Amino acid sequence: MQLDIVSPDSKIFSGEVSYAQFPGTEGSFGILNDHAPMISTLKEGQIKIKDTQEKEQLFDINGGVVEVLNNRVIVLAE
Repeated sequence: MQLDIVSPDSKIFSGEVSYAQFPGTEGSFGILNDHAPMISTLKEGQIKIKDTQEKEQLFDINGGVVEVLNNRVIVLAE
């Protein structure tokens, strides 16, 4: 699935991932390919992703919003 993490200043990450975990305001949650459409708010914490080669990366955020639709995940991060 395609993941884009964007802050007000720049694009933090853009690429294909196999898994993404987010710090939701109601608790942490993960997204895999073919996930149901959703929108959620995010709290301060880390976004954890695994790319298509299973390499893990972490991104610190101060909150934001995530949208999942048709194997495309867009994060508007603070």
